[in-house]
Amino acid sequence: MELDSINILIGGEAGQGLVTLSQILTRGLVRAGYYIVVTQSYQSRIRGGHNSYAIRVSDREIMAPKEPVDLLIALDQNSVVLHMSELSQHGLVVVDEAISSDQHPQIVYAPFSRIAGAMFSNSVALGTISALLGLNENTIGETLRGFFDKHGAESTKENLVSFSAGYEWMIQQKSEFPKLGPPALSEGRLALNGNEAIALGAIAAGMKFFSFYPMTPATSIATTLADHATEMEFVLEQAEDEIAAINMAVGASFSGAPSMVATSGGGFALMTETVSLAGMTETPVVIVVAQRPGPSTGLPTRTEQGDLEFVLHAGHGEFPRAIFTPGDVEEAFNITGKAFHIAQKFNTPVFILTDQFLADSYRSVKPFDLDTIDPVDPCSVSDVAVNRHITYVLTHTGVSPRTFPGMSGQCVKASSSQDLVIADSDEHTPDGHLTEDLSVRISMVEKRLRKLDGIKSELARPEFLGDSEPDLLLVCWGSTKGSTIEAANRLRKTGRRVATLHFTQIWPIIGEEFVEKLKSAGKTISVESNATGQFARLIRRETGFQIEKAILRYDGLPITPEYILAGLQT
Repeated sequence: MELDSINILIGGEAGQGLVTLSQILTRGLVRAGYYIVVTQSYQSRIRGGHNSYAIRVSDREIMAPKEPVDLLIALDQNSVVLHMSELSQHGLVVVDEAISSDQHPQIVYAPFSRIAGAMFSNSVALGTISALLGLNENTIGETLRGFFDKHGAESTKENLVSFSAGYEWMIQQKSEFPKLGPPALSEGRLALNGNEAIALGAIAAGMKFFSFYPMTPATSIATTLADHATEMEFVLEQAEDEIAAINMAVGASFSGAPSMVATSGGGFALMTETVSLAGMTETPVVIVVAQRPGPSTGLPTRTEQGDLEFVLHAGHGEFPRAIFTPGDVEEAFNITGKAFHIAQKFNTPVFILTDQFLADSYRSVKPFDLDTIDPVDPCSVSDVAVNRHITYVLTHTGVSPRTFPGMSGQCVKASSSQDLVIADSDEHTPDGHLTEDLSVRISMVEKRLRKLDGIKSELARPEFLGDSEPDLLLVCWGSTKGSTIEAANRLRKTGRRVATLHFTQIWPIIGEEFVEKLKSAGKTISVESNATGQFARLIRRETGFQIEKAILRYDGLPITPEYILAGLQT
């Protein structure tokens, strides 16, 4: 039997080494030349509970997770109970014989612990999986070696021996489980998730300061950056809370360091006053909001797209902003670079709205082209010539040239090295002094809002794929991209005329760029991971176009092609 992809689910408790086993397999599959899509599901606890790590793997390009499980590796009995009903028709369960003895034709009892003891049983499991899939033993073995080398020679040796024993045991069983086809990718690929791509994009864009307070699912952005801070010469600071984190980032940016902060919804709620401060002082800052289900603490380790309207309206008063929503790992890298560019060019806060699914989802990606992102230069923004620096000089674009405290004359030619850089969080005159002159108030509000015209000119346009004038148009944003495109592809194979419209920038939104696509479709449906169809509402507010139906998911799990296809039947 040949499958277009194999969905592997590894289940167990937190603390059982599930993530280590899964990440070695993930990296090995990418090294072997396969496409992958990873979905992680974990509970908010250090030990116990039920966690799972799903790897959909294929010898052809895939973009989305898959619901039926083809291969279940159960590290505890609970994983068998919870996921047995999810098995595909040809699905197989592999479980340690020491854990379960329930007889079932789809269960294989493997001697994980008997071969190597509890400490190395996961390496036996890795060997078993590799043999079942028909993977090259040396390729996965070298990946395992690279992972454990840092733990010392003895640990590496024991794990390799256990891996080989598991591989050999499975070969002897002569299983008829479907094997992977020959790998399609000959060039080197990276195994990266969305958060890692955001971190690398920030480094490529010239970020010099990053602050944060740990909050799932944004924390791995910080841990990735921490690995490179010294080498790449930027400052990383873990603050005492989210309020301090964004104030540090705005302060660093005001001093001339391109800055970013990352958090989730609950942490961002504490940051909103400083978002307004950045708007009033015209200080560029990139803010990553990695969404998870709310309100309040909600489901801390699950996924959702429920914070669009919150981020769109966060902060009191009116000031310009841009909101980007990457749909895959490559977009996460490139959009982060664009976010820094927009923030620095227009001296305003810019948001990257992602979620737990994309944050933790590993993909096989080509090495990024660093030439696509030019490091930002805080001194480059100037559309007027001035002899003396005026902090908020009125310009036709709304953008004022910048200088920085202690650096007079380095970005804009100043009349004296003693010129002060004056800024105020109150309404202020062009030279930075607070004012209650109402005519000045009008001028400054209009100055700041003029930046929106420039931001709109650099709009990331929505991506239209599929049949022109389709019978069905699926509209999506952010991480639902892959599942929506794959669902459309499946429908197209049945003879239907289907297209997708995916948005990577949801503010500013310009109806003229896409509304004709909506009008030319026989039926339009929005696909969103929230309960109220927030993006469809935004489209209606800004364009007047009413999307007919919404396929919404808000149980904390990612939208899949199967979920979309089922939603179309209701």
